[in-house]
Amino acid sequence: MKRFWSHPSAVIDRGARIGAGTKVWHFSHVMAGARVGARCVLGQNVFVAATAVIGDGCRIQNNVSIYDGVVLEDDVFVGPSAVFTNVRTPRAAIDRTAAIEQTFVARGATIGANATIVCGTRIGEYAFVGAGAVVTRNVAPHAVMAGVPARRTAWICRCGGRIGRQARVLCDDCARAPRRVFQP
Repeated sequence: MKRFWSHPSAVIDRGARIGAGTKVWHFSHVMAGARVGARCVLGQNVFVAATAVIGDGCRIQNNVSIYDGVVLEDDVFVGPSAVFTNVRTPRAAIDRTAAIEQTFVARGATIGANATIVCGTRIGEYAFVGAGAVVTRNVAPHAVMAGVPARRTAWICRCGGRIGRQARVLCDDCARAPRRVFQP
């Protein structure tokens, strides 16, 4: 029994696993073997590859491809036209399936519009990758990343408010203390 909603133009291959309450919008394609959690939104023209994993409560905006090797934990936001790679040295005439590197995006992280995430990286919990940034190395939990290549510019709370540079400084918006000690 189908417990998710999909637009008539979406293609959901037999064998794809999609959680209850998820919405799959226009011209999207979820391949057989892909796992999409509950209460997710896959915007227009989203592609989810066979071994990709998307946790519960994720929002994937328009024109994003979640390729093999990409894992998104719960409550991840991926902005419009963000890009994930999965092979560092692709060639059209050479099968690089064995060279796929995992990209892991931890709970609550945000990837901004048009950001590029190079394969083999890990983005920490509640990190925030700014629009257009190019992530080439691991991102610490709660880090704000911007630029090409992406560099840490600040710290961010899980509510989205800015956190001071020192450990145990409260969030400017919710007055919550960070859960982890940040390394400058």
